[in-house]
Amino acid sequence: MKKKIVGLMLIAAMAAGTLTACGNSSKDGGVSVPANDGSAADEGTEDTEDAAANAAPGTVLNIWCWNDEFQSRLNDFYPEVEEVAADKSTTTLKDGTIIKWTINPNQDNNYQDKLDEALLRQDSAAENDKIDMFLIEADYALKYVDAEADVALPLSDIGITEEDLADQYPYTKDIVTDENGVVRATSWQATPGLFAYRRSIAKDVLGTDDPDEVQAALSDWDKFNAVAAQAKEKGYFMLSGYDDSYRTFSNNMAAPWVEGTTVKVDPNIMAWVDQTKTFTENGYNNKSSLWDDTWTNDQGADAKVFGFFYSTWGINFTLVGNAGEAGFGDWAVCEGPQPYYWGGTWMAAANGTDNADQVKDIMLALTCNKEIMKSITSDPEIQDYTNTVSGMQELAADPNYGSEFLGGQNHIALFSEVAPNIDMSNVSPYDQGCNEKIQQAFKDYFDRNVDMDTAKANFETSIKELYPEITEVVWP
Repeated sequence: MKKKIVGLMLIAAMAAGTLTACGNSSKDGGVSVPANDGSAADEGTEDTEDAAANAAPGTVLNIWCWNDEFQSRLNDFYPEVEEVAADKSTTTLKDGTIIKWTINPNQDNNYQDKLDEALLRQDSAAENDKIDMFLIEADYALKYVDAEADVALPLSDIGITEEDLADQYPYTKDIVTDENGVVRATSWQATPGLFAYRRSIAKDVLGTDDPDEVQAALSDWDKFNAVAAQAKEKGYFMLSGYDDSYRTFSNNMAAPWVEGTTVKVDPNIMAWVDQTKTFTENGYNNKSSLWDDTWTNDQGADAKVFGFFYSTWGINFTLVGNAGEAGFGDWAVCEGPQPYYWGGTWMAAANGTDNADQVKDIMLALTCNKEIMKSITSDPEIQDYTNTVSGMQELAADPNYGSEFLGGQNHIALFSEVAPNIDMSNVSPYDQGCNEKIQQAFKDYFDRNVDMDTAKANFETSIKELYPEITEVVWP
């Protein structure tokens, strides 16, 4: 591993904030996940930590992640699992391998910072302390699959072929392909987005809750904005807050955020600014911020918000919990004004792993085995949209498949129409920071605390502080 490059790219390059693609609670499903940096056992984990510590060299498989989502997928669906510790800190496989889970929450760049530090120690770490697999998100995936950094092994190096990945959605491979065309990670999920709306509110505002008819009313931004005005007249908010429509705009930019050392703000970002300013001024939103209490409560049974933009993970892992039992049957989904994606989680084999065969087998089982992935999607408690094109097409056509929460609607059918349209050609290593800083800079503008020029200046200052190599910001 090239330590100088790793040090520069992984530690110095990014000191990003809190609102990553999956946020601080989006994929925790409402479950609080404790930090565990591997330096000490938590209360109640002594026996399992001792088992890992006393294992024979090379028999501990270390997996790093930021919440328990992937841990649950592996424990519940990987056929080689023999036993899961009561505290879930370790998982024992049938061949005796002990998976040790290191979970560091995403907030304040915590996960990336600790992962970067551990990867720097990879060459000198004892066999059972080496990172074998680590998880990455869309907003910072390019940082870790960079060929020069060389911290994520090419999948071909561990024996995974293009044929193995043939049934995956192309964009899930594009985003983790390095500058030399080499794929360095793989995902069990695809994350197309839809617009989730309250059936009862749609009936009151539009006279119907039928997904096809609601889609016809929301099929472009002009129509969406017109319905927002209708909703306001009926006493409802169209959206909860400032950030709700952001990903729909940002995922449809015409070019990457950065060209050379210049940030080029896309016109689509300013379209989001204009829309959000109008929604705030006209009372079409409730002035919430993503993940705050107001935003969460606006998904409850007594709330007055028409709908939310959510990708695949968001419905079952966030919306269901926020809506509660009273929300079952009162929600549906439609495509909304534009196709978009939000988030996603990829598995990377760490350079230096001493358990490459086990890492390969886990990846093949959870990201290339159609039947296993379909079983994840078919589980009524999960219904994650999995990364198998043919498998999702089969469920989309299944007349018996549907979501109880969505009143029996087959949302997989809609997701399967959106997923092939996801385009990752404009993704860049600067996405996380630019997305976060632009939203932060304009909240004061939405609240009339600063004018447009000041908001722009604040963004320019913050983005140059975050990325010192940036020399200018160009606005449309």
